[in-house]
Amino acid sequence: MSREPWLVDPLGYLIGAGREDDFFARIYEREALVVHNDAPERFAGLISIDDIDRIVTTLDLREGQLALANATAHVDSDAYVDGASFIDRGAVADHYRRGSTIILNQAHQFDPALSRLCRGLEHVFSSHVQTNIYLTPPNAQGFRTHYDNHDVLVIQVEGEKAWRLYDMPIATPFRGEGFEQGRYEAGELRQEFVLKPGDCAYVPRGLMHDAQTSGDKASLHITVGIITRTWADVMLEAVSEVALRSPELRRSLPPGFARPDFDRAKAREHLKTLVSGLANEVQLDPALDLMVDTFIRSRPAHNRFAVRDAGAISAKDKFQAQARTPSRIAEDGDDIIVVCAGGELKFTPEQRPALELALGGTKFGVGDLKVEKADALVSTLLAYGLIARI
Repeated sequence: MSREPWLVDPLGYLIGAGREDDFFARIYEREALVVHNDAPERFAGLISIDDIDRIVTTLDLREGQLALANATAHVDSDAYVDGASFIDRGAVADHYRRGSTIILNQAHQFDPALSRLCRGLEHVFSSHVQTNIYLTPPNAQGFRTHYDNHDVLVIQVEGEKAWRLYDMPIATPFRGEGFEQGRYEAGELRQEFVLKPGDCAYVPRGLMHDAQTSGDKASLHITVGIITRTWADVMLEAVSEVALRSPELRRSLPPGFARPDFDRAKAREHLKTLVSGLANEVQLDPALDLMVDTFIRSRPAHNRFAVRDAGAISAKDKFQAQARTPSRIAEDGDDIIVVCAGGELKFTPEQRPALELALGGTKFGVGDLKVEKADALVSTLLAYGLIARI
C-alpha cells in the first residue's frame, strides 16, 4: 500500500471512494458533508503536532506565514511579530499556552506531503488548492462564527474539534467578499458534529460556522482551501474577446456621461442592444482556453530531483509523464508551445510528435522519440517536471 494513500484518489480518500459523482452533483457549493471514517491513523503522515512544534520553534518564519487567533481576545500581530517582521517564537508559545490558535498559512509551500496533496486535488478541481494548519489548545476556540469566501475540506489529524453549522446568508460569495463581523447573522443552528482523527468535513463558502476544541487534548486540523474560477470570470473573458472583433463595444461612452444632468435613457437602450448582440457573438472556447492556460502557468513546477539527477541521460533510462501535472501543447505561429507550470516552453514543429509521445502518458526511452537532439528535449522536460525517470 502507498505510504501516501491519499495520492491514489485524493478526493475519494477524503470524502469516501465512489462518492465523487454524488458530491459534485448534489453537495458541492450547496451544503456541508461530514465523513466519519473511524480510522484515527487515516491522515497520519500528512502533518503532526510534533511537526508544528518543530516548525514554530526552529524555523525563522516571517509575518504572514504564521498567525494567531483567539475568539475570546483579539491578538494583534504586534504581539508576536518583531521589528524585523520575523515571528517571535517565545511569544507564539506563550499565546498558545493562554488559549490562542496557531495558524500556519500556505503550509503546503514548505511541507512536501501537503504539496503533493494539493497537487492531486488541483487535478480534480482544476483550481488553485492551498492548505492552512490550525493547532488549537484544549478548551479553546480560534474564531467567532463566520463564513469563508472559498470552499474548504477540513481534515482532522489529531485531537477532536466540535463544529456548529448555521445558515448560508450569502450563497457562493465572490473571492473578494470576505466575512465582515456584524454584517450577517449566523441564523439558526443547523448541524453539530465532532471531528475525530481520521474524519473529514466539506464546508461550502458562505456557510456560517464555528468550531472549538472538544476534549482535553489539543486539536490539529488541516483546512484545504479550494480557490475556484467562476462563470462570471469566463463571461468577462468572453466579452473581452468579442470586443477585439467588435468596434461597437470599443466605442467611447457618451460625452458628458459623468454629469448629473446626463440623460441615461438612450444609454440604457444602447446597452440592451449590445447585450443582445453578445448572445450571438460570445464563444466559450477562447475564454476557457485562456482560463486553462492561466491555471497551468500559475502552478509551481513539481520537479523534485531535477537538480540532483541533472546528469547525462542514458539510452537505458526510461521516462513517463508526471501524473497530474497539467500541460498543453499549442501552436504559436511557426512554433510549438508547451504551456506548463511557470510559463511556456518553445519547440519546433518537427519536435511535436516527440512531445506528444513524451507527454502522452506511455513509458518511453530517448530512442523512442525519433527526433534530433532527443536527449536535450528530455532534459528540458525533466527540468520543468513534466516527465520523470521511472
